[in-house]
Amino acid sequence: MALEEICGLNKFGFMKGFDAQVKDWDQQQLQIATINLRNPYSLMAPPFENPAVNLPKILQQCNVRMEFDHGTTTLGFKYQGGVILCADSRATSGQYIGSQSMRKVVELTNYMLGTLAGGAADCVYWDRVLARECRLHELRYKSRMPVDAAARIMCNISTEYKGMGLAMGMMLAGCDDEGCKLIYVDSEGYRWNLTDEEAYDLARRAIYHATSKDAYSGGIVRLYHINDKGWKNICNTDCNDLHDIFCEETTSNDDQAHLPCTSKAWIEQKLRHDNVQARVAAVTMEKV
Repeated sequence: MALEEICGLNKFGFMKGFDAQVKDWDQQQLQIATINLRNPYSLMAPPFENPAVNLPKILQQCNVRMEFDHGTTTLGFKYQGGVILCADSRATSGQYIGSQSMRKVVELTNYMLGTLAGGAADCVYWDRVLARECRLHELRYKSRMPVDAAARIMCNISTEYKGMGLAMGMMLAGCDDEGCKLIYVDSEGYRWNLTDEEAYDLARRAIYHATSKDAYSGGIVRLYHINDKGWKNICNTDCNDLHDIFCEETTSNDDQAHLPCTSKAWIEQKLRHDNVQARVAAVTMEKV
């Protein structure tokens, strides 16, 4: 045996016993399954093509029912004071509420935040990879990673794993040498010259109203503010508390009780609009 080891013959399969071959096979499978520990961009793919398309077919053949229902409410917008991010905290598994304290706003660096939407495992893993890359960039180049560069990393990841069942949506907000930026955001429903308090109120109301219409969203509304000085966690408010606050505004007047929970300014504007419409209708009827 010593001569075999010196000559290297013991490395050939036919020179190994069955137990040694099984052990080698187990080690190879373990290395394949944990390859992301050495290269975080490389994950073990499912053992068939087009997993997103073929997995439902395989489950149907096996009479296995697996529903991947998910819902998340996140909000981001820019205004004169910086960037606002706001998100709920409910995590669901199908119809089951798994957690009411999920952190869907991820602190990537002191000057960059990201939001989670989609599959929790996908989002959390790739956010950690992005946070690692941001830190390595700071160590190598002694400067912050640009928000555009961070967004490009996530875009490349999405393209690489397209068709493999990746479920991930993200907004990136941060400040770099070019100023404050927000990537992947809808720009409707606000004005640029908001004050800080108006921006905070808008963000809380938007998430609250969304959670009232989406059973997969809820829990804690986490509000963050990002500007050139870094990010700051403004508040973490339970949706039930926001419901009490916003609905109290609408119940102060009997004529307002049927209106949805929203701001006093919106209610007054709605009542004025209804009054004008009623007068126009009355004048039209008189002419007829």
